[in-house]
Amino acid sequence: MKVGILALQGDVPEHRRALEPLVGAGSVLLVHHPKDLEVVDALVLPGGESTTLSRLIDDSGLRQPLAARIEAGLPVLATCAGLILLSRRLEGTGSGREPSPIGVLDVTVRRNDFGRQKESFEAPVTVDGLSGRPFPGVFIRAPRILSVGPGARTIARMGSEPVGVRSGHVWGLTFHSELSADPRLHRRFLSEVVEPAQRSKARASTTTKRTRATATARR
Repeated sequence: MKVGILALQGDVPEHRRALEPLVGAGSVLLVHHPKDLEVVDALVLPGGESTTLSRLIDDSGLRQPLAARIEAGLPVLATCAGLILLSRRLEGTGSGREPSPIGVLDVTVRRNDFGRQKESFEAPVTVDGLSGRPFPGVFIRAPRILSVGPGARTIARMGSEPVGVRSGHVWGLTFHSELSADPRLHRRFLSEVVEPAQRSKARASTTTKRTRATATARR
C-alpha cells in the first residue's frame, strides 16, 4: 500500500507521522507533481491555506490529473482545507479571493466559519463506526459544512452538526484528524476504504490476466 500526501503546503509532516506507524515509513509518499500521483494507492489532502493550496495545485499541473484519479476511484482523505478543495459548492466569505474547488464532494462549505486562528478549539466528535470514546476533533480556522447533497452522507458530527462527510471512496473532514494523536480515524480510512479498493484492483487485474491467457490459448 502506497499512501500519498499532497505536499504542496499545510499539515504534511503531521499526516506523515500519523500514517507511518500504520503503513510503514517507506509506504508514505509525498506528492508534488503529476508523476508522483501515478504511483499512490490513496491520497491525503491536508489542512492548510486553501487559496494557497488551490494556486499551487494549478501551478504544479496537478488539478486535472488529481480530478481524473479521484473520479477513477482513488481513495482520498481530506482534512480542513482539503475538504474545501474537494467541495462541489463553496459559499463566499466576502474576504477576497476564493479557492477553486475540484468539485468531487457533494457538499456546500464556507471557509473559516468557526472563527479565526485564536478561536481554535478541540471538541469531541462522534464518527460513524468508530468505537470507544469520541474522537478529539481539532478545529483550526475550520470550514463549516452548510449542506450535504444526495451524493454524500454525514459520517462525523459535533453534537448535531456535520463535521465529516463521505462520498464513496472520498472522505472530507472539517477538523484536523492528524493533530489529535489518535490513530483511529486514519486507521479506519485505510481499512474501510483503501484496503477494499486494493483488493478490488487485484481481483480485476487477475481477471484480466486470465482473460488474456484464455484468449492466447485459443489462438
